[in-house]
Amino acid sequence: MGMQGLEHRLERMVEGVFRRSRNSIRPIELGRRLVREMDDHRSVDVRGQRIVPNDFVILLSPDDHTGFSDIEDTLRTELIEACREYAREEGYHFMGPVSVELRVDNSLRTGRFGIVSQLRQPDPGHRPGTIVMPSGDRIDLDGDAHTIGRLSDCTVVVSDTNTSRHHARISRSGTGFVIADLNSTNGTFVNGERLLADHRLEDGDIVTVGSVSLRFEAS
Repeated sequence: MGMQGLEHRLERMVEGVFRRSRNSIRPIELGRRLVREMDDHRSVDVRGQRIVPNDFVILLSPDDHTGFSDIEDTLRTELIEACREYAREEGYHFMGPVSVELRVDNSLRTGRFGIVSQLRQPDPGHRPGTIVMPSGDRIDLDGDAHTIGRLSDCTVVVSDTNTSRHHARISRSGTGFVIADLNSTNGTFVNGERLLADHRLEDGDIVTVGSVSLRFEAS
């Protein structure tokens, strides 16, 4: 879908939230520049994956920074989501969590902004992981083991009658995560394939429990 798809996503994900903002810079302009940074600074790692920056600092004039102050946290969240979705669309990979910071640059005039980006790795031995729910809510996998199921004591609670009470477990393994089925009634599937043994999760894998699909993100 390329740039046209990006425009639609940013209009939906960013502009819809910030129509009330009267800043001289529209949020969609920031989103376009962020993904341009990803395109312009992509590289290839030893495994042949296309790696792009994941750490962004947006430099704004004092007036523009003040104009975003009331919605800064939400703006950062929406821009991060736009970067993640664009990366999935283009087959890009991140070395660590995606972060966006808004910072004042007193040398900039109102309506002008700059972006500084870099590749940033997570702490040694700790590769972040996240489960994205169908609602878009994100559940960080901070500990060593996480259960998916219907019961409230699960890390990932799925309200679905086809999902077992304790359906599957995601565990940290080295710098990544593996998933295992917990003898569930209807089985656990990754990218449409039923699990018969422990499976190492990769960024973007779709985990299906019962009739609910969850997305795993490695960064």
